[in-house]
Amino acid sequence: METHVALLPSAGMGHLMPSLRFAAMLASHNCKVTILTAQPTVSAAESNHLNSFFSAHPHIQRLDFHVIPLRSSNDDPFFLQFEAIVLSVHLLPPLLTSLSPPVSALFLDTAAAACVDHLADETSLSISYYILNTTSARFFSLISHLPHLTLEGSCKNLQLPSLPSFSVSNIPPPLFNPENLFTTRLISNLRAVSKVKGVVSNTFHRFEPETIEALNSGRTMITLPQFLPIGPFKYYESVCENTSLPKWLVEQPAKSVVYVSFGSRTAMSKDQIKELGEGMLKSKQRFLWVLKSVKVDRVEETGLEELLGSSLLERIKGKTHGMVVREWVKQEEILSHPAIGGFFSHCGWNSVMEAAQRGVPMLAWALHGDQRFNAEVVEKAGLGLWPKHWGWLGERLVKSEEIEEKITQLMEDHKLRSMAQKVGEEATEAWEIGGTSEKVLGQIIETLKLKV
Repeated sequence: METHVALLPSAGMGHLMPSLRFAAMLASHNCKVTILTAQPTVSAAESNHLNSFFSAHPHIQRLDFHVIPLRSSNDDPFFLQFEAIVLSVHLLPPLLTSLSPPVSALFLDTAAAACVDHLADETSLSISYYILNTTSARFFSLISHLPHLTLEGSCKNLQLPSLPSFSVSNIPPPLFNPENLFTTRLISNLRAVSKVKGVVSNTFHRFEPETIEALNSGRTMITLPQFLPIGPFKYYESVCENTSLPKWLVEQPAKSVVYVSFGSRTAMSKDQIKELGEGMLKSKQRFLWVLKSVKVDRVEETGLEELLGSSLLERIKGKTHGMVVREWVKQEEILSHPAIGGFFSHCGWNSVMEAAQRGVPMLAWALHGDQRFNAEVVEKAGLGLWPKHWGWLGERLVKSEEIEEKITQLMEDHKLRSMAQKVGEEATEAWEIGGTSEKVLGQIIETLKLKV
C-alpha cells in the first residue's frame, strides 16, 4: 500500500514555507502527501503561495480545514489563527479518516502541537504524530523544557542538563510571564512533545552539532522524542506571478549587493525605518531593500514616501546603487543570485537556512521571538555578524551610523565571507549521498513505510 502522510501548517509564512518544502521532499520520495490548509489564511502571501504550490504540485492533495473563527482581545492575527486551529481540532478526525489510502502519519508544526493531545485519544485514528520544528535546534532545546521551568530574569545564564548554557538576555520577554497568552499556549503545545514519534527540523548537523547531539543524547532533563535534522530544506518549484528578479539586481556586479529583509511579520517604526535607510545610504553599498510597515500584508496601505520621507526616498531613487520594493519577493532566488554579497536579516529561521544553504554572510538584527537564539547560532557557526547591543525591536533606536558601520563590515570582511562560504559547502555536503540530512530523511521514509 502507498505511504500516505498529512501535514498541518499553522499561520504565517514562517510556518507555511517549511511545511510546503517538506511536503515536496516527501512527495519526491514516492509518498502520497495531503496538506491540510487552515482557512481562511491570515495573509495574502499565504493564500498566493498555497495556490502557486498546488498548481506546481498537482500530485500533492489539498484539503481545506475550515477553522472556527476566534474572538479575542489579542491583536496578533497570527496568534489568533494558532489558537483557532487548536480549538478546531475536533474537526480533524473526520477529515483524516476520509482520506484514502489511510494516513500513516501527521506532521504538525510546533504552534499546533497541542492538537496531538486530542487526536491521540481518537480511536478512529491509527497514525503516528511528528512535530515539524520551524525554529533552530537551539531554541527548540529551550522551549521543549519550558513546561518544566520557572524562568527568572535575575540570573545571567540558565543551565540545563547536557545542553549548552543559555544567556537569559536572549530569552523572549513574554516567556518570563507565565500568565502571558503566548507563553501559556506555547507550554500547552509543548506538553504534547512526549506523545510524538519525532521532531523533524530544518537544520543540519554541522550547523548546530552540540545542540543536536545533546537533544539525542538521552541525558536531557526530560525525555524527548528523536530529533531529526534534515535541513536545509530543499527549494521547490512553484507557479507564481511576478517571479522575475528585479532588472536592477540582474545588472549589478558579483557579490556587490546587500539584500535587506526583516521577514513577513516584522513591522518597524517610521523613525527606525528612516535610520535604516540613512545607514544604508551612508554605507555606499548597493542594496535591495524589501520594506514592510505592517504585520499583515492585506492592510499594507502606507506609501513609500510616507514611510521614508520625500527627501530620503528621492535620495534612494537618485542613487544607482539602491532599490526599495514593497511586494513579496522570492527570497530563495534573490539569495541565489550572483550579485548578492550579504544578507541583512531579522534571523527568522527560514531566512537563516536559506542563507546557510547558499553561503551568504549575514548581518543579524534579532528583533523578537526566537531570533536572538537564531542569531547566536549564526554567529557561532561563522555565517555572520550579530550586534547584540542593538536589542529587541523598539528597545532602542538603532542609529544610522551604527547600521552604516555593520553593513560596511558585512560587505568588506573577507574572513567572514570565507567562513560563510564554508557553511554553504557543509550545507551541500549534508545532502550528498551518505550526508547527515540525506540519511536522516531516508530513515524517516523507511519508518513511515513500516507503518503502512
